[in-house]
Amino acid sequence: MNGVLVASILLRLTGVGYSLVLLARSSDRRFGFLTVMLSLMATRQLLSARNSTTPVEELPGLAVSVLALLTVYYLSSYVVEERRVTERLRGFRKAIEHAGHAIFLTGPGGTIEYANPAVESVVGYGPEEVVGENPRLWQSGEHDEAFYTELWEQISSGDVWEGEIINRRKSGELCWVDTTVAPITDEGGTVERYVAVERDVTERKERQLRIEEQNDRLERLNNTNEVIRDINRELVGASNRREIERVLCDRFASSHLFDAAWVGTRRLVDGDVAVRTAAGVDPEEVEARLECSSTYRDVAGTVLEQRRPAFVEDGGAPVDDPAAASGVVVPLSYQDADYGALFVETGTDGAFEAIDRSVFAELGLAVGDAINAAENRRTLASDEVTRLEFRLDGTDDPLVSLSSALECTVELDRVGDGKEGDCAAYVSVRGCEPDAVSAHAGDAPGIERAEVLCDGDERCGVRLTLDDAVVTTLARYGAAVRSQRVTDGSGRLVADIARSNDVRSVVEAVQSSYPDLDLVAQREREPDAAAETKLRTAFEESLTDRQLEAAQTAYFAGFFEWPRDASGEEVAATMGINQSTFTQHLRAAERKLFAALFDRADDAVAEPAGL
Repeated sequence: MNGVLVASILLRLTGVGYSLVLLARSSDRRFGFLTVMLSLMATRQLLSARNSTTPVEELPGLAVSVLALLTVYYLSSYVVEERRVTERLRGFRKAIEHAGHAIFLTGPGGTIEYANPAVESVVGYGPEEVVGENPRLWQSGEHDEAFYTELWEQISSGDVWEGEIINRRKSGELCWVDTTVAPITDEGGTVERYVAVERDVTERKERQLRIEEQNDRLERLNNTNEVIRDINRELVGASNRREIERVLCDRFASSHLFDAAWVGTRRLVDGDVAVRTAAGVDPEEVEARLECSSTYRDVAGTVLEQRRPAFVEDGGAPVDDPAAASGVVVPLSYQDADYGALFVETGTDGAFEAIDRSVFAELGLAVGDAINAAENRRTLASDEVTRLEFRLDGTDDPLVSLSSALECTVELDRVGDGKEGDCAAYVSVRGCEPDAVSAHAGDAPGIERAEVLCDGDERCGVRLTLDDAVVTTLARYGAAVRSQRVTDGSGRLVADIARSNDVRSVVEAVQSSYPDLDLVAQREREPDAAAETKLRTAFEESLTDRQLEAAQTAYFAGFFEWPRDASGEEVAATMGINQSTFTQHLRAAERKLFAALFDRADDAVAEPAGL
């Protein structure tokens, strides 16, 4: 037997052993096949070894043995690599199967070829339900065709698409999905399939939308508050009603939240709404709307009667939900005085949603107060004043009732503010005892309390705190009461009102509260009287409320008479203060009075330090 043959047989037996070891390790049937093949080859060579051949003749067999052994070696390397790749693929598959995101594989046409189990948590369909379907299965209809066309054009060109899509789950519920769609291409760039990864972000998106909505509501509220703060600041400097209305309308119309604002008042004759001032809209356009519909008239009447703002939709019909409102109607009033209504319009959805009704209610009161103060100032200081004279016979007025019940004469000396901001009427009563006045006032409607200031032989001075009376009603509408005298329930009242006011409206408004009140005279006041009024107005404006009250109470109590009808201690007790404080207030008022009379300096009535 030659050496070549022996080497060939040994190589083949080595290959059999090597293959058996690999077969035992891997249990791969391919090694079993090689083991059988090499065993047969080795057996054949052993059998052929009986016939002695030359070494040269055995060289091909030796080469075959070497190749067989190399085949076992390379197959073992291939199996190792194959197992490594298989394990990696198995890991990838597990990762996909257990991923929290929905993962889809689709063909070039969009047909789903694979879906992991997480798809059910995102779209509500199980994997077996979506395979073979198209993602159009869960389209919500919230996106237009252009949206999906752009998406497919982008991924078809080989680019990745990322964005948020609103889908509809199997249950019909809408959900927000964060989606990434990527094309899978071959070496030539041709798209073979697509992979889509989707993540349900509904909770996050709803939370984000809530935050955005809250921020939007807060911004609208802040902007509205800024408008109202600006209005309040400018109201201080406004000198008349028209200027106040102009400030009000212009400031709302200039805000990006609101489109237009206008002030309307009800006509006393027919109840229709008349436009006084407008901004952001042509007054003629508003007038045309008012002529076509009575809704504005009705809602204006309602808010003025109830003293409560109302949110309205287009056309003026009231709505309960501020979010659905396109406008608001705000009553402008001061106590019993109505100065019309503010109409604010907007085209911004939800502009009033974050604004509480009380905000507009407070605005209406502030504007009404400013208008009342401006009208009062004009009445007191204007050279152009209309003097009105009323007959009081039978009027349901507390001073008339006092005169009629006690069969006495009641004369109004002065109307001022009480210590709690109420109306204090200083009156002289003749023909009855002070105790009778106090007893009557205790039960009389319209009188909160009565304080006897002095008791003389012919008259007694009384300060009446009035809750409701003709004088208080006139004051609320900007009129200045000059005199009132009633004897046995019959008498006259004289009041001045600036000509810039709507005199007829004021008269009708007062007569609506006191139907028996008759206007018997109306005339223009002489210019000479205006100079006296200006001096009085300048003096009174220089006093503090307590200084004015001290001066008025002292005067009507007879403190300045000689001998005095009332002492300083008695007047102080009437005011509810001590005598020292009363003296300080009175001295300050006296100094300012003399300064107004004798000092020509601009600051003649300035407040001295410490008072």
